Amino acid sequence: MNEPLANSASIEKELEKALAELFEAAKGKPGQVLIVGCSTSEVLGKKIGTAGSAETAGALWKAIDRFCRKKKLRAAVQCCEHLNRALVVDRALLEEKGWQEVFAVPRPTAGGALAAAAWKGMKDPALAETIQADMGLDIGSTLIGMHLKRVAVPVRLETRKIGEAPITAARTRPPYTGGPRAVYN
Repeated sequence: MNEPLANSASIEKELEKALAELFEAAKGKPGQVLIVGCSTSEVLGKKIGTAGSAETAGALWKAIDRFCRKKKLRAAVQCCEHLNRALVVDRALLEEKGWQEVFAVPRPTAGGALAAAAWKGMKDPALAETIQADMGLDIGSTLIGMHLKRVAVPVRLETRKIGEAPITAARTRPPYTGGPRAVYN
């Protein structure tokens, strides 16, 4: 745990670029929820769950928090499987959305380094069992899809990696309803 961070400035820039691309593709709006799942091990070029880094997580959280404040987005950070992929969110958001709170405090070895950094960095953090986010960024194949709104649409970004971790992005849209005569403009 806590392997040194190769280049925090580079990783922050890559993440901010990917978030900006996603926000643009999703036609993001203030107040929407952005979910980020991340393996800091993968960012460092290691196998998921084997080399988490608090330093790397701190740099990533700083970039996520800065971007969300700038765009007025609400951040949700997914924990790892050891906390059943629960999500670190601001308590006000949890209460506003009526999401089910669960009790645990993410740690790098149980929840993941980024979730632990988000917990530490948020003013009043809470852990939500599940959410429905408007857009998401998955860094290192952490499987965030279960926490996106029902119709997730893949977004191909110019930015393909954060550090050494491959990234996958998605936006959401309302489900289509109706039949052949329905209009979807």
